[in-house]
Amino acid sequence: MTEHRTKDRIEPEHEHEHEHEHEHEDKTGKRTRNRTKNGTARVRLRALPPWSLLAAGALAGGLLGGAYGLVRTPQYTATSYVVAVPGKGSDPASALGFAQAYGRVATQLAVLGDAQVWAGVPVATLERSVRTQTSPDAPMVSVSATAARPDLAADLADAVTRALTRHAAHSADATRVTLRRFARATEPTAPATATPAVTGLVGLSAGGLLGGLALLVRPRGATGEDGGTPSVPAPATAPGATPTSTADSRKAPL
Repeated sequence: MTEHRTKDRIEPEHEHEHEHEHEHEDKTGKRTRNRTKNGTARVRLRALPPWSLLAAGALAGGLLGGAYGLVRTPQYTATSYVVAVPGKGSDPASALGFAQAYGRVATQLAVLGDAQVWAGVPVATLERSVRTQTSPDAPMVSVSATAARPDLAADLADAVTRALTRHAAHSADATRVTLRRFARATEPTAPATATPAVTGLVGLSAGGLLGGLALLVRPRGATGEDGGTPSVPAPATAPGATPTSTADSRKAPL
């Protein structure tokens, strides 16, 4: 009975040992396979030509740029013009200075607050969409508005010029200069933003540039092409001379 009990105890212990051995072998095999895969991937990457980074960057940049151009909503810009006219008895040169001043006032809240009534959009939208520009040679102010629709862009530009001329008319007695509408805004026929072809070319250039930078800064291995450690050649000795070890050559003469 004692022998049977001892055998029964020993057999489970052997079974547990075999299970641990199998688990250890499985883990070791997985690590070996993973190392082999990683080594194979590195070898394949090293086998690629150097210009592959440049080509991959340019291709990725071109695709991203073209996709951005397709997804982005096109924007249209319309422009209207007003001209400063000097009043009776005023200096004609003063109209140029007042045109510069009205060009800066056109994007202020005092003018945009009146323009929102005719534009039908909030003041915040006008602040983001409207830009003005003046000329140093002519007393003229250009008001440009950008929107997602051509008709809306023209309406925004005309609304701001209308509010600006009314604002100038209220102070015409003091300034002796009035603003008159020179040209109404027309609906643009083409978007002001870049087309998908242009954004694709920009992305292509940017991707190629990044690929070239990656090609320049990529790490260069210290080992040779075969993956082995480069050998250092032994120092040459004269014919008939006895080669000395490095340790002997470092000893100082007595």
